[in-house]
Amino acid sequence: MNPQRRALLCASSLAAALPFAAGAADAAPPAAALPPLPAVPAGMTPDMLATHQAYWQAVVAQYDTTDAVIQLDNAFWGSMARPVLSHYEQQLSMVNRDNAWYARMRFPADFEAARAAAARALGVGIDEIVLTRGATEALQVLIAGYNRLRPGDTVLYADIDYDNMITVTRWLRQRRGAEVVSIAIPEPFTHDSVVAAYVAAMERHPKLKLMLLTHVNHRNGMVLPVAEISRLARERGIDVIVDTAHGFGQLDMTIPDLQADFAGINLHKWIGAPVGVGAIYIKRGRVADIDPFMGEVRDETAGDDIRTRVHTGTVNFAAYLSLPTALDLHAHIGVANKQARLRLLRNRWVEAARGIDGIEVLASADPRLTSAIASFRLKGKTSVADNFALSKKLVQEHGIFAVPRDGLANGACVRVTPGIFTPESHLDKLVAALRKVAKG
Repeated sequence: MNPQRRALLCASSLAAALPFAAGAADAAPPAAALPPLPAVPAGMTPDMLATHQAYWQAVVAQYDTTDAVIQLDNAFWGSMARPVLSHYEQQLSMVNRDNAWYARMRFPADFEAARAAAARALGVGIDEIVLTRGATEALQVLIAGYNRLRPGDTVLYADIDYDNMITVTRWLRQRRGAEVVSIAIPEPFTHDSVVAAYVAAMERHPKLKLMLLTHVNHRNGMVLPVAEISRLARERGIDVIVDTAHGFGQLDMTIPDLQADFAGINLHKWIGAPVGVGAIYIKRGRVADIDPFMGEVRDETAGDDIRTRVHTGTVNFAAYLSLPTALDLHAHIGVANKQARLRLLRNRWVEAARGIDGIEVLASADPRLTSAIASFRLKGKTSVADNFALSKKLVQEHGIFAVPRDGLANGACVRVTPGIFTPESHLDKLVAALRKVAKG
């Protein structure tokens, strides 16, 4: 029996045996009140709202941000808004006080409530997700646990995929006897060239059975046409595992939109939950195609339960308890509104930087392929050392924090990621700094 189900049954049994148990442990604090935001005028689209300063000033007011630097690395994880942080601190205090009494008696049910809230936001059934500590853990479980491979079958990844996921995919040589191959996405990239690259790989490898697809890559922010590639793969009998760590939460979508049966999800990046919350999605009917976690015993009374596919152990209780508040605030602001605002901020610096001699911008002008993330480098400076030096120069001379990224076939770059709380003036300062560094 999986640990979460065991904990639920244990708590129920104890509660039945101890009549005083139900009220003995303090209830978890209720979800925080959501901040009032300016009314959106009738007929105003998300793109129109993206320029509505009063609305976004009210959103920005919900966040505490550093003034030590201009923070343009908001893709690492998402800052909690004040209502989420306050709720998290209350939960942390309660859990610390009540300790095992709360953890054993009340947390299992509260955890299931958080799981249900996540399922609703993701647009899937609660039986199709299990919560994890992040997308990395989720994808490691899916890739390593995928059991439909036979020796000689082919597995594919691309240069845009996340480093840790590439490592796990390569491990399938040892674990499953698979042939693991890779492709490089053409640069500059277009919708058609990206799809064509995957189609060519499918045709070139007739024994291809599994592909890793990164929804929004963490290096240059390209939004992969996942649904289209997934449909083409399904027609050929190929499964895909989608890394949507940077997709869900900043793009106006739900998991079924990906047209994929397996996905790893991050909830502490663009949702703004406490650090240490993610999820695995396995489409109903496909759980058996992922191995139970390290010998976890199948629950004969429940069938193939997705919760047997991961065993995290003792978790950050308060982080999961605060997830519903983070999801409520995310919905309150509106994911389509967030996407439009992030795109406006991204375009503000990208479009200006394209006109700077000596700067190469790694970003598409096609809205279908754009996210909050985009990258740049000095023309001809593609080494890791070049871009670490450029990042360091921006911090030391201009007070701008943007991080170097490596792994693209065409070389390293510096990544820029605004958050919904980033002032437009910070992007203007970045552009001014790029003009200076381009001159040497």
